Amino acid sequence: MNIFGIGLPEMAVIAAIGLLVFGPKRLPELGKTLGRTLRGFQSASQEFEKEFRTAVGTEQPIDISGPPAAVPPAAEPAAITPAADPAPPVVVVEESVAPSNGPAS
Repeated sequence: MNIFGIGLPEMAVIAAIGLLVFGPKRLPELGKTLGRTLRGFQSASQEFEKEFRTAVGTEQPIDISGPPAAVPPAAEPAAITPAADPAPPVVVVEESVAPSNGPAS
C-alpha cells in the first residue's frame, strides 16, 4: 500500500504521532473531518472537469493512463532571404583626447 509515496510503516508512525498529539477522543473527529474535506475536494474536482470539458466542447473522458499520443512534427521554418541591396553597416568611431596639463597658450 503506497499513497502519495508514503508506505504503511510511515502511515503508522504518522497515526501514532497524531494519537499522541490530539488524543484518542479527538482523533476520530479529525479523521471524519479530513474525510469530508477530501470528499468535497473530489466532488469539486469532478465538477470542474465537467465544466472544462463542456467549455472545450468535448464530453468524452480523457484517458491519461495510456501512452502519450504521437506529436506531429513541427513545420519547417521558412527560409530567411536577405534583401536584394542591404544597407551598409554603420561604423561609429570615437576620438580620444589626451588630457592637458594646464591652460593652452
